[in-house]
Amino acid sequence: MDLQISAGETTGGQCQLPPQPKTVRETGLELTLLAELASKQLFGSGKTHLPVLTTRLRLSINVLREVLDFMVAEQLAEVAWRGDTDIDVQYQLTSAGRQRTVAWLERSPYTGPAPVPLETYRALVQRQSALLPTVAAQDVASEFADDCLPAAVRELAGAALHAHRSLLLHGPSGSGKTTLARRLGRLLHGTVGVPYAILMGEEIVQVFDSAIHHPPSAAAQGRAIGERRSTDSRWVLCNRPVLHMGAELALDMLDLRHDPFSGSYQAPPHVKATGGLFIVDDLGRQRVPAAELLNRFAQPLDTGAEYLALQGGRKFVVPFDVTMIFVTNLEPQALLDPSSLRRLGYKVHVGPIGEGAYRTLFRQQCRALGIAPDEAALAYLINELHRDSGQPLLASVPRDILSRIADFAAFTGLPAVMSVAALDQAWSSMFATTGMQFTAAADTTFFERIA
Repeated sequence: MDLQISAGETTGGQCQLPPQPKTVRETGLELTLLAELASKQLFGSGKTHLPVLTTRLRLSINVLREVLDFMVAEQLAEVAWRGDTDIDVQYQLTSAGRQRTVAWLERSPYTGPAPVPLETYRALVQRQSALLPTVAAQDVASEFADDCLPAAVRELAGAALHAHRSLLLHGPSGSGKTTLARRLGRLLHGTVGVPYAILMGEEIVQVFDSAIHHPPSAAAQGRAIGERRSTDSRWVLCNRPVLHMGAELALDMLDLRHDPFSGSYQAPPHVKATGGLFIVDDLGRQRVPAAELLNRFAQPLDTGAEYLALQGGRKFVVPFDVTMIFVTNLEPQALLDPSSLRRLGYKVHVGPIGEGAYRTLFRQQCRALGIAPDEAALAYLINELHRDSGQPLLASVPRDILSRIADFAAFTGLPAVMSVAALDQAWSSMFATTGMQFTAAADTTFFERIA
């Protein structure tokens, strides 16, 4: 298929999907493949209306008429019923068509939308990658206006996204690294086109995943609906994806995975995240060593191309257009050798926050949870609990403390109140303290306090 150069352009970050193919030739697919997919739909449904086939295969009526005319000529299908209009037609398989379809299903049971050619996929990804909006300083300032992390952390992370370079967020557990990584995903404005599936050689690889690819805003969605008849239905307009994986990530997940039940391959996560963000959390907790995992991405990060292999070893190249964020609470020098560290574009330490920022964050969380702040109790939290125990002022502590206060209050049926006693109880449940010298107000049992 000759992809028109304007097909992958974006307007204000909104991707314009390729034009709707009007002929089989314009789909870029072989007529026999489309006949196979149509036959499988008819085999499972029996008599089927033409518009129903267009919805299931994501093909235009003109294309399907060409396919079905071929199937009728080859005595694979026949018109079962015809209404008053050109599209009010039902088709069904012939006896010969059912026999042929059984053989096709044994080879591959895939019955989903028609795929797009790999060349078309490459062209659109490369085109939209060049035209998507970049992250600017004002975007970072707007997104993190109410954040209490140091400005240097936000600026370095924003610069990494602006440059489309990989990023390592490191620091103690609870410092807000994962939250920061997820919030960085909100800076990725605009939409991308995602195909339901792509054709690699003679195999179908499913790409669209409703758990990852989310519809755009109502305004952009409204424009998409208005353009549906003029754009290729094999593509879906989506927000730029943000994919988060942690200790469960294994090397084999980064390869094409063949699913014998669907008769197709599943694209690996970093391909599904194309045009967006791929967060690898808990780096160093996976079964594979961190250096080996990072080495798996070394060539794609350097070249912008990823090689995927089908069963049998045949390889295909796809664009590698995803920003990688690695998150760890381990020391980078103990986790990665100098060569591996150099491969990462930006290394950003996310540590404890200042006392002023901690107080501000605590008040914000009080408002969010509906708990009235108490400055004396807050001073006790900082000056007694934190300093006496040596626990740093981490961004996660205020919400964790206050959510436990809310938990205990809900358990007793009493309103949540911030007090020294409530802080002591929440603190001990968080940090498993034993033998701690609580204040006189807190030195009673839980049930004595609510009696």
